[in-house]
Amino acid sequence: MGNTINFYPGANYGFDSENSESDSSPLGFSYEERLPSDSFSLTTRPDTANQLKEVMDKLNTGVKSIELTGISPKILEAIPEQHLEEINRLKKLVGINLTLHGPLIEPTGIGERQWDESQRQNAENQMLLALDRAHKLDPDGNIIVTFHSSNGLPEPRTQIKDEEGNVFDSKIAVINETTGQFGHLPKKGTEHFEEKIAKVDLIKGVEDYNRDHWSSQVSQATIAVRRGKEQIDEVTLVQENLKNNETLKKLVSEKEDAILEFYKLAKDNPEQYQNALSNIELEDKNTARLLRRQVDGLSIADGFVRDSYFRFKEIFNEAYESSKSEEDKKKLEKIRDDLSPKALNYKVDPAKISELADVVTEGLRLIDSVLGKNPPKIWKPLEEFAIEKASETFANVAFKAYKKFPNSAPIISIENPPVGMGLSRADDIKMLIEESQKKFIKRAVKSGISEDEAKNQAEKLIGATWDLGHINMMRKYGYDESDILEETKKIAPFIKHVHLSDNFGMEHTELPMGMGNVPTKKHFELMKNYGKQVEKLKKVIETGDWYQHFQTSPLSETLSAFGSPIYSMKMAPYWNKQIGSSGGYFAGFGLNPDYHQSIYGAGFSGLPTELGGQIPGNRSRLAGTPME
Repeated sequence: MGNTINFYPGANYGFDSENSESDSSPLGFSYEERLPSDSFSLTTRPDTANQLKEVMDKLNTGVKSIELTGISPKILEAIPEQHLEEINRLKKLVGINLTLHGPLIEPTGIGERQWDESQRQNAENQMLLALDRAHKLDPDGNIIVTFHSSNGLPEPRTQIKDEEGNVFDSKIAVINETTGQFGHLPKKGTEHFEEKIAKVDLIKGVEDYNRDHWSSQVSQATIAVRRGKEQIDEVTLVQENLKNNETLKKLVSEKEDAILEFYKLAKDNPEQYQNALSNIELEDKNTARLLRRQVDGLSIADGFVRDSYFRFKEIFNEAYESSKSEEDKKKLEKIRDDLSPKALNYKVDPAKISELADVVTEGLRLIDSVLGKNPPKIWKPLEEFAIEKASETFANVAFKAYKKFPNSAPIISIENPPVGMGLSRADDIKMLIEESQKKFIKRAVKSGISEDEAKNQAEKLIGATWDLGHINMMRKYGYDESDILEETKKIAPFIKHVHLSDNFGMEHTELPMGMGNVPTKKHFELMKNYGKQVEKLKKVIETGDWYQHFQTSPLSETLSAFGSPIYSMKMAPYWNKQIGSSGGYFAGFGLNPDYHQSIYGAGFSGLPTELGGQIPGNRSRLAGTPME
C-alpha cells in the first residue's frame, strides 16, 4: 500500500484484532492455505417450505454453494414440485452448487419404546422420497444428501475418559432382538467378594446378563410347572378317595373321573356347574364342599401350568431365533415336532392339563440339554443391532436410487449427530458406512451388476458428512483435542461433505468458526493427509444458534475466521484484513480528495456512524435505494 494510511477500513472491525498483523488467518491458515469464499456454503432456514425464496436470499450474499434444509419430513414434503424445478433453473443460471440436508429420521426403526421392522421400512420410504426431491434439484449430477446416522436413538455405549486418561464404559444399551424391547444394562458395582475390579467390563456384562436372563427364564418356567404338577397330584390323591362316593356315582359316568368331569363342566358351562353343585349340596354338603375345593385346586394348577407353558414357548422362540448353529436349530425343530401335538391336545380338552405339564417339563429339559452350556444371546449390544438395521436402510435406499437414476443418483452422506446421541463417533459412522456399502454391493451383484462396478458405485454413493461441531462435544466426557482429532483421522477416508460450526464442547451450540475451541485447521490437515481436497469439499456453515440470537448471516464472520481472500485470486486483501477494501482517506491525489467526499460527504453528519456521524435513513450509499 506504499505510504497510504487506512483511515477507515469499513464497518466491520472484526473480533481478532490481535491477529491483524500476523501472516496467518485467525484460525491459523497461512497465505497458501487460505480457503476461497466459494468453498463455503450457507444453509436455508429449516422452518419454511418456501425454499425458493430462501435460496434467492442466500444468493444475494454472493455464495456459490447452498444447502437446502429439509430436516422436517413434513416441511420437505410441503415444497412444491415447481419450486424445486425453479431452484434447478436458478442453479444453472447463476452457476451454484446445491446440496440437501435430508429429514431427521431414525434409520434403525427404533422408536420411543421398542424396535419395529415396519418403522424401519417407513424410514426407508421417507428417505427415498427425500432422494427423489433432491434429484429434482440437480437431475444431471450426483447431489449430496445428508442424513443423520440416528435420530432419537439413545447412545448405545457411553464412554468416559477419567482424569488419569483411562477410557471406560459408563453405561451400555442392550436390545432384545426377538421382542424389540431395549434399555440400558443394569449397572453393577465393584465386585468385592470374588475379586476386586475397579471398572466393570460392560461388554462382558452383556454376556453375563444373557446367561442370567436365560437361567432366570428357565427357572421361572420350571417353578411354575412344578407348582402346577404339585396341585394336580394333590387333586388326584383326593379323587382316589372319592371313587366310592355314592353321591357322585349318581351324577357322573363311570368312564370319567368325577373331579375332572366337573372341572370341564366349570370351564365350559359355569352356570350348569353351579346348578350341579347346588344339587349335590342338597344331598351331601361335605361332598359338595370337597368337590368345589378340588375343582378350584385344578383351576389353580391350570393357571400355573399355562403360565409355565407361555414361558416355555418364549424360551423356545428366543432360542430358535437367536441360534446361529444349524445343528442346534435342527435339534430344536425335533423338540417342537415331538411335543407340540401333545400341547395342542390341551386346547381341545382342558382336562389334559396334566399332559401339558409333562410337555413343559420335558421341553425345558431338552432345550437345556441343547443350549444350557451356551445360552442364546437374546440380549445384544444396541450398538451392534443399530448398525445392522441402519446399514440395511441406507443400503436399500442407495440401491433403489441407483436403479432409478443410474448415472445421477444422489449421494447418501451419513452425518455424525452430536456426541451423546446414538452412533455419533467415528468408529460408529465408519462401521455404518462399511456395512451399508457391503449390503449395497450384495444387492447390486445379485441384480446382475459386476462386483467391481458394484464396489465403485457403493464407494461413490455412500459416504460421510463430518460435523466438526458435533464431534467436538466429546469434551464433555473428558476427552481432549488430541482425542477429537483422532476421530477425524478415523473417518477421513470416507468424508464427502463437511458441516462447520463452533462450540466449547459442552452443549450443541452453533457459532461461526473461530468463536469456540473447535481445532478447525488441524481437522482440515488430517483430511488432506488422506487425500481429501479440502478446497473441493463442500463446507456448510451450520450456525442455527447464531441466526437465532443475532439475526445475521454468519458468512462474514466465517470468511474472516478463515482469512479467505476477498477476490478469486489467493492474494490480498483478505476478509480479516480489509485494508483498501473501503475508501481510504488518502485514496487518489491530494488531501481530502473528491473520491473520499463522494463516499462520506463533507459535513460531520455525513460521516459513517462508526466515526460519530449519522447517515439519514436506511438507504444504500451506492444508489440511495432502501437496503431491503
